[in-house]
Amino acid sequence: MALQDRPPIITIMGHVDHGKTTLLDYIRKSRITAGEAGGITQHIGAYQIDFNGKLMTFIDTPGHAAFNKMRQRGAKVTDFVILVVAANDGVKPQTIESIRYIKESHAAFIVAINKCDLPGVYLDQVKGQLAEHEVLVTEFGGDVEAVEISAKTGKGVDKLLETIQVMADLKELKADPAAPLEAVVIESTKDLRKGRVARVIVKSGTLAVRQDIFAGDVTGRVRQLTNERGEVISNVTPGCPAEII
Repeated sequence: MALQDRPPIITIMGHVDHGKTTLLDYIRKSRITAGEAGGITQHIGAYQIDFNGKLMTFIDTPGHAAFNKMRQRGAKVTDFVILVVAANDGVKPQTIESIRYIKESHAAFIVAINKCDLPGVYLDQVKGQLAEHEVLVTEFGGDVEAVEISAKTGKGVDKLLETIQVMADLKELKADPAAPLEAVVIESTKDLRKGRVARVIVKSGTLAVRQDIFAGDVTGRVRQLTNERGEVISNVTPGCPAEII
């Protein structure tokens, strides 16, 4: 089978309390369709949204710890990073750490300047602080897009998603669903009810029920696949997340 378009995979990083989780929650809740009453019931380490008729995959374990764990394993799963910086707080230690991880991974990234709805914030000051750490936004003559948002009210979030979608279109992200399976484990756990569980994003090939899989020296057979809404699915294509039992 030939290469096919796949959804972009996005990680959100930034300093604690700058709004990473709030942004993820807003994106997720605002994109749940009316037919999905009750919303997402299951944490599988990632979820998908439909934005302007195209799928986008978000890793919903925000922060540099999960990103760094995957990076240390050589798992280059992220296509784009959203670096969240609070307008009222500016660049902080974990922001600097996130910038370092992003640059070491060579991931494309975009800056989301959050909390722009608060009074008395100085956006140019934040952009200047970013420049001190070699993150030059377009207004300062650089090539990094910066979008002003409020994760609380949703202001600017659609523009942020539109910008990522444009960047993804330019990258022409593709994968072969018929290639040998390769997936990245985001999280793994032992569930009292389900047994051993792995949460993955497929990079290439197709993950299917009753397939034999291995991770390192651990082997097993896929008993069941579920998506982030807890629905049982038969297969998972590139760029998409799932929970494996």
